[in-house]
Amino acid sequence: MAQYSARLDDVFVALADPTRRGVILRLGRGPASVGDLAGDFPMTLPSFMKHVRTLEAAGLIRTAKSGRVRTCVLNREGLDVIGDWLAEQHRVWEERTDRLERLVTDPEERPT
Repeated sequence: MAQYSARLDDVFVALADPTRRGVILRLGRGPASVGDLAGDFPMTLPSFMKHVRTLEAAGLIRTAKSGRVRTCVLNREGLDVIGDWLAEQHRVWEERTDRLERLVTDPEERPT
């Protein structure tokens, strides 16, 4: 679990902001220019670029510049760290609830 810690923190911090979640949601439909993405949010372009840089640093999006246009693409592999963490949490809680169920239903499991 420790191997995911820093990366997981970066991803959750990036996704904590509604603007950045909106960008991820929009990029789920396909690539878009920064200008097109920024048009959906009530802020200046420099402020919006801070969000883009945060998402890029967290590995959730990639950007490429062609001429004057910077295009953003969702990096789906960047979301894998969340899926891996959630799967681990699911396994841990399944084990805990299974132990609790055995404790409640099986008299041999009860402490004496």
